[in-house]
Amino acid sequence: MPGGRGVSGSVDAWFSPEDIFLFREGRHVRLYEKLGAHPMRVAADTGVHFAVWAPNARAVSVIGDFNGWQKGAHPLKVRDDGSGLWAGFIPGINRGALYKYHIIARDSGYEVEKADPFASQSELPPRTASVVYDGTYAWQDEAWMASRGERIALNAPVSIYEIHAGSWRRVPEQGGRWLSYRELAAELPSYIADMGFTHVEFMPLTEHPFYGSWGYQTTGYFAPTARFGAPEDLMYLIDALHHYGIGVILDWVPSHFPTDMHGLGFFDGTHLFEHSDPRRGYHPEWHSSLFNYGRHEVRSILVSSALYWLDRFHIDGLRVDGVASMLYRDYARAPGEWIPNAHGGRENDEAIQFLRELNEAVYRHYPDTQTMAEESTAWPQVSRPVYAGGLGFGYKWNMGWMHDTLDYMEKDPIHRKYHQGQLTFSLWYAFQENFVLPLSHDEVVYGKRSLIAKMPGDDWQRFANLRVLFAYMFCHPGKKLLFMGAEFAQWREWAHEDSLDWHLLDYEPHRGIQRLVRDLNALYRGEPALHRADAEPAGFCWLDTGDWEQSVISFYRLGEPTDEPLLVVANFTPLPRHNYRLGVMQPGLWREVLNTDATVYGGSGQGNLGGLATAPVAAHGALQSLNLVLPPLSVLVFKAPARPGSGG
Repeated sequence: MPGGRGVSGSVDAWFSPEDIFLFREGRHVRLYEKLGAHPMRVAADTGVHFAVWAPNARAVSVIGDFNGWQKGAHPLKVRDDGSGLWAGFIPGINRGALYKYHIIARDSGYEVEKADPFASQSELPPRTASVVYDGTYAWQDEAWMASRGERIALNAPVSIYEIHAGSWRRVPEQGGRWLSYRELAAELPSYIADMGFTHVEFMPLTEHPFYGSWGYQTTGYFAPTARFGAPEDLMYLIDALHHYGIGVILDWVPSHFPTDMHGLGFFDGTHLFEHSDPRRGYHPEWHSSLFNYGRHEVRSILVSSALYWLDRFHIDGLRVDGVASMLYRDYARAPGEWIPNAHGGRENDEAIQFLRELNEAVYRHYPDTQTMAEESTAWPQVSRPVYAGGLGFGYKWNMGWMHDTLDYMEKDPIHRKYHQGQLTFSLWYAFQENFVLPLSHDEVVYGKRSLIAKMPGDDWQRFANLRVLFAYMFCHPGKKLLFMGAEFAQWREWAHEDSLDWHLLDYEPHRGIQRLVRDLNALYRGEPALHRADAEPAGFCWLDTGDWEQSVISFYRLGEPTDEPLLVVANFTPLPRHNYRLGVMQPGLWREVLNTDATVYGGSGQGNLGGLATAPVAAHGALQSLNLVLPPLSVLVFKAPARPGSGG
């Protein structure tokens, strides 16, 4: 056995007093520099320094393929300050060695083998050992990193393509296997760039034992899943995306973790990471464990995980999953199944503290990135600064807009006039948060049907309705998110074991949807009125919300004073509207810059011949008006005449 029996090195020397203080205070944000497996040279010996937190252990040893998985062969030493940190150096171990920690509980004598919570690499599932990693990567994205902050700012066009890495595209001639990180790098960046998306959001790439969890049951908070390659392969993919000018958002899950034996649960013979009482420590819907955010060390570990992905992988944003489940103690629980807080309420005060500390740490160290909350309730000030009483996120997913809009679009157009409030209601609260409008993976699974399959009517009407949905989303205030496959109207629900149905692009209706999404991204990015004031009330103005009888709405999108306004008119019925008059804010020629009924998208080709001049006919409180043709099931976007001296 390399290095003989036992471990060398001082556990006290490895951790500084500042490390210990910050860890125990819950304010150490880079614990991965101290905990885990670190290849190094000590005197004349090359080996690995191991460190793990197990405060209730009587003994901890490193077992692996280098010592025949023999318990006790390489024991670690514990600090005598009560911190519960065990550490030691084992010479003779190289990169790629497999290891776990063998832990004996202090009081019960319970024995368990655990993967390293701070491992940078894991075995390919279903195997569960940690892997010693010391890889390096030479980043080539300096230009991107210097300018990325302005590309995800509140006044920037942010259009996100959500992807599940294992099912975006597969290799049918090789048994339908998924693409590796490097194979994705050869195809994904150019596709996203061609489609005009500004960012890609990966569903969780942190290591997870069950592929069918889509990554949301995380065991490796510092390790990218080995299913698609080594850590440096993921770095290569991110670098390639940055080369194409595409930002990378990682779906990150600090809300719960799985109960797999090798994972975090009952780690040292006690409920170390999770609450011991199942009314606080177990999630009844996900059958997983809930973090104990009241424990300072746990908060340090989770914040360190967030910073790790920003530090080592150049991630540009974190989408935080399951925020609502963290904020409420009674989330998904019946009466009597939860414990009130100290004030008798349902709020999870410890989780609130953690989320604020998380966001403060991220923005302190990386002010050019963003955090995004998946929060499905009306919790106030999710995307407002901590100093102003908020949770500190940069953005919040607008789940209310998503539910109301999809519910409205699924209705037969003959009934939509009775539900027009579902479309207009989102504008009552559109600027209370910095919103992202999500049409995500959650809406196309578990019998909910794909987006195109949700649409009513015959096939022509279904495609027309989908065009209306996408155009309405891109014109509505808020950043955009679209799940893979929706951009070409995949009929099937998403299935994580299968590739997307790329063959559908052999058919013109699907190519038409793809063209529209590409053009919508170009319009969104190219027209300042659609993004500069996305999060400000000044960026939106209703023209007419009252034509519920014909299911027509019209509104302006506004940027800075020097930007030409855009007029958006949406007809949510299959009946064309001729001589539809709208009073407008400026006289002159209003150019038609988008018509979802254009034949190139699969529409009927009706419209306004590229633009219309105003007439001196009063309407809607204005002295000048447009006499429009509204095609069936369509969204029209007109650009206002250039103001004198604007240069437009």
